Amino acid sequence: MGAAVRSFLAASRPEETSQRAGSAMSSTAAVPLELSAGELRLALRPDLGGCIAGLWHGGLPVLRSTEPAELTASRPSACYPLAPYSNRLGYRHFRWQGHDHTTAANFDDSPHSVHGVAWQRPWQVVSQSATQAEIEYTHVADAGWPFAFVARQRFVLTPDALELHFEFRNSADAPQPVGLGWHPYFPKRHRSRLHIELSDRWESDATGLPTRRVPQPGIDADVAHLAFDNCFEGWRGHARIRDEKLSLKLSSSLPYLVVFTPQVRDYFCVEPVSHVSNAIHMADPAAHGLRTVAPGAVFDAWMKLEVAPI
Repeated sequence: MGAAVRSFLAASRPEETSQRAGSAMSSTAAVPLELSAGELRLALRPDLGGCIAGLWHGGLPVLRSTEPAELTASRPSACYPLAPYSNRLGYRHFRWQGHDHTTAANFDDSPHSVHGVAWQRPWQVVSQSATQAEIEYTHVADAGWPFAFVARQRFVLTPDALELHFEFRNSADAPQPVGLGWHPYFPKRHRSRLHIELSDRWESDATGLPTRRVPQPGIDADVAHLAFDNCFEGWRGHARIRDEKLSLKLSSSLPYLVVFTPQVRDYFCVEPVSHVSNAIHMADPAAHGLRTVAPGAVFDAWMKLEVAPI
């Protein structure tokens, strides 16, 4: 496709509507957007939770990839944004600065709300070029999240890497708790392997909430032999992901990783995040990465995925 960009913008502005995970966005027009640089091709669906539909290198999926016109929801996408929190928010309620708040059910039959709201709401295209795009989601306080905010993602594609930039601006009139992250899915191949330098792992209860921190001297193993669904601390350097076709290096400004390696699925996840899952319910949320963002203030983050064929 060369340095070409394809955009199919709907005539009407998408409405901001809630979506249960795994279901299509209602009353929302499709807005595929494609970038390319060298052998890399990136397809976005801003209308489906600001997600990446696919990332390919010469036709080979780098992330779990679907042609953008075929994607109907963010959950089966290649990657989606996590805001205003990552992973599980315990039992869909929290207390913040003396006030009690609730969040809406949004993930199957989980007793918790999961991954925030941005991944289930339509985003708008702000700008685009052959190799870059910027999209935005404006949140009005609702049952999913009780504080207003504006989130922006910027995607930068080069011949050997994808860079993602996240900007969260608090547009509420009070400070709010904030966590950010991304949820990339990688295809599980015969020789998929992880090498990540870490220091600690959070063990979880039966509902997926973290219970205690234990030493974890890194991960260096074939994905087929792993069975993680955990948050990790002490991430240093790159997360290296390698198989018989590609060598990837994942880096981020965010200090925690969630690693999900379901043995019965054809994918696995390595997710840069800003805080420990359910940090808002811990005795010291800030010590576990949760940010307090003042009105008008900004929290930003970045992630980079370097791609090299083998």
